[in-house]
Amino acid sequence: MTDAPENQQPPSTPSQPPPPHIHPRREPFEHGLIPLQKLIFTDGTQTLTSIRDKFLQSPPPNHRVNSAAVSEHLQISPEHARLVIDTIASVLYSDSDPLVVAKADEVDSVGVNVYDLMIFLYIQSYKRLLPRGHKDSAAVADVWPSTSAFDGFLSALTPLQLVRSNSKRSMPSQADEEAHQLSYLQKHIGNIISLLADSVEGEGEDSLVLTMEKFEHLGFLIYFGEKGMEKVPLSQNAPFFANSDPDMPAVPVPASQVHDWILQNISDALDRISERAAAKENGQTSPSDQDVLMTDVSPNSKTPTSGKGPSFIEGVSKQSYVKQASELKGPFVKVVNCHESVIYVLAPLKYATIYGCSDATIVLGAVGKAVRVEHCERVHVISAAKRICIANCRECIFFLGVNQQPLIVGDNHKLQVAPYNTFYPQLEEHMKQVGIEASPNRWDEPVALGLIDPHDSLSHPAGISDCQTESATRVDPDQFTNFLIPNWLEGQASGSTKDNPFPLPDVYLSSQRRNENNLVEVKQILKEAPLEDSRKKELSTALHVYFKDWLYASGNIRQLYCLQGE
Repeated sequence: MTDAPENQQPPSTPSQPPPPHIHPRREPFEHGLIPLQKLIFTDGTQTLTSIRDKFLQSPPPNHRVNSAAVSEHLQISPEHARLVIDTIASVLYSDSDPLVVAKADEVDSVGVNVYDLMIFLYIQSYKRLLPRGHKDSAAVADVWPSTSAFDGFLSALTPLQLVRSNSKRSMPSQADEEAHQLSYLQKHIGNIISLLADSVEGEGEDSLVLTMEKFEHLGFLIYFGEKGMEKVPLSQNAPFFANSDPDMPAVPVPASQVHDWILQNISDALDRISERAAAKENGQTSPSDQDVLMTDVSPNSKTPTSGKGPSFIEGVSKQSYVKQASELKGPFVKVVNCHESVIYVLAPLKYATIYGCSDATIVLGAVGKAVRVEHCERVHVISAAKRICIANCRECIFFLGVNQQPLIVGDNHKLQVAPYNTFYPQLEEHMKQVGIEASPNRWDEPVALGLIDPHDSLSHPAGISDCQTESATRVDPDQFTNFLIPNWLEGQASGSTKDNPFPLPDVYLSSQRRNENNLVEVKQILKEAPLEDSRKKELSTALHVYFKDWLYASGNIRQLYCLQGE
């Protein structure tokens, strides 16, 4: 037998897919926190166990309870109880849950699962990461307003409020947020499991067991697999439930076994994040790392080829920027640190976040779960959405088509709300895809909560979180105008929407028609004016000058950027 040549490679074997890794679900931490002091329990499971037992004293059908029960046992108002249930619906892990698919008038008859409610209440103790200093503070300084109508007001703020008012901050990186959330779960998962577990009589201290059904509720907080990929039931990744006979109830397992298994997976995940962060510092980042590292997306670059994590639109300045559905890698979008621009995200989305933007107009397509707008100044947001949360913003106007009451939290000043005011060809199709109805539109029913958000990683003066934040006022109907979305893709964009699908309130509709009639009259007067040609030219020139001045003064000049043939 002759030896094989030295350069001959051994036969290749099919590579095994990597084992699924644990990840925290971002949604409950980013969109599922409500700054109500009565929802924040700092004594571990002591109070929550008592509350859980009260809910289950008379076992409700399918372990579901309505807002009246939530209001009674949590001692909060019926309005806040409904806010709790609507918030849970917006961050649930299963889109097929009866609460998620329920119409607005069906929510109370469907109710929220007690165990989902317990997990939701437990994580209200979570504190978000502090915003970090912007990576390019000098670049931000020339676009972020150095003077403001609030400068005099700011000088009177406490040092704590001044820290919170410093909006030259960037969102923490995706890797930092994931590590922070995993560390929180590492510390608290034992308590959370105990809220789901059943006790076995006569078994002593180690009597807690977890059924497969209740184990699945941990899917509220964690999942296994690659980000952006279809999620499988949590139990299929658990060795103690994975091979259960579907026709036979799985045998409950000791809660301590579940706890140890999750802790090991969290520890492995944190090690992976640390290793990838170290590799990035050494310039060894691979494309597969993007879901954890989430390097910033240049405003002029294409979306990364990775199909994981949210799409970032970051650092857009003094330009128009458009993203269609085909250009996004998933249903999560974050618009971060954009200034003096018009940004269009014309797509069906699940979640959207707008953070640290100024002097911009941002149009979001249809957002089926939740929008969060935070630390923005002089921004116009136009969105059709199931719900919206506005936090720590100034002088912003929100043109909304929303099925739930807008939530306003934190330190806000001079906010305005108005009815939805635009459309694009695919809007109604996108609304249908994500479950947004044209009615009811609750744009003018904002709910204002605590001035200081207890979920921020700052120490707060006692009781200040109970102070109510400033709410929003309605835009004067005489100042209300339609927003025109230009059609850059003539012949390519097809859709049935020909007008704003959200009915305008009578007072805004009347004002709109009055302005249209006034325009027609002015045009007719100018057309019939007995002027010589030279005087008509002078009048035309004067009108153009005034129009140009108005464009700059009102900020509407930004809407013309997209016509400059970028």
